Amino acid sequence: MEVLKDFLLFYGGLFAITNPIGAVPVFIAVTRNLSPEKRKEIARKTSTTVMVTLLVFALVGEWIFKFFGASTDAFSIAGGIILFRMSLEMLSGKLSSVKISEEEEHISEEAVTLEEVAIIPLAIPLLSGPGAITTTMLYMAKSSTMIEKSIVLLVVVAIGITVWIILSAANRIHQKLGTIGIKVMTRMMGLILASMAVQMVINGVKGAFNI
Repeated sequence: MEVLKDFLLFYGGLFAITNPIGAVPVFIAVTRNLSPEKRKEIARKTSTTVMVTLLVFALVGEWIFKFFGASTDAFSIAGGIILFRMSLEMLSGKLSSVKISEEEEHISEEAVTLEEVAIIPLAIPLLSGPGAITTTMLYMAKSSTMIEKSIVLLVVVAIGITVWIILSAANRIHQKLGTIGIKVMTRMMGLILASMAVQMVINGVKGAFNI
């Protein structure tokens, strides 16, 4: 039961950070001139890239900490600040500029291959941006047992599958929710993200000062 609780907590947090619902309008915009089959192919490639990116950083995060001499507490504080900035922009119903810039949002207009569209800007940095990478690395670094580490990896896989499902049904989701509905969902994700960010900073300060 504790394992399921940990899984759901991390899944909910990572879902709020990646915010695949909020990415639906961007996905529709960058694939508007493509056939349904190619849209599905891009959705698959995007979800695979998100999954691989987060898995890689989850697995090599410990060595990155050691290489740069950064403690998990310092990383927690820095990550919390990044997430809080993202949450403020999401609370206003906008995609965070920490995740994607205006230039990156329109890069697909010059993209030559499906791989370019799927990887940039959809997978990186729109879905698996600095916030998602930081959080995944931090959760993995603070996991002390193989079960806890396995939960982190399983959540990343689950997020990848979720991204694929949502992007594959992007048109239907947009029709059901509409622009206002998606903005409401984005604000809700922003509120969850803000609470996560504050907690990360609190945990980092406690650990750094042994409070």
